[in-house]
Amino acid sequence: MSRRALWFGVGLAGGLAAGLWWWRRQQARHQQGLYSSRPLERLAALGWLRGRPSAESVVLLREYVQWERHPALRRRARRLLTRFENALA
Repeated sequence: MSRRALWFGVGLAGGLAAGLWWWRRQQARHQQGLYSSRPLERLAALGWLRGRPSAESVVLLREYVQWERHPALRRRARRLLTRFENALA
């Protein structure tokens, strides 16, 4: 194996590891952003929640729909809530 190929492999592995670390960090941030003061963070949190249908998510979304004042975010949360309720029924 040439040195160039070795360094390429090391760089590729390092890039993948850094990308995975960054992705996990972003997921943790979005998980906690549902009641953020920033609408984009709340939108990201809804996106994170989209992949986690559960009874706990249904309860959380019911509370969130009552709390949310932004019409577009409320609609999105209602659609998500309906989808979760149908999936769990």
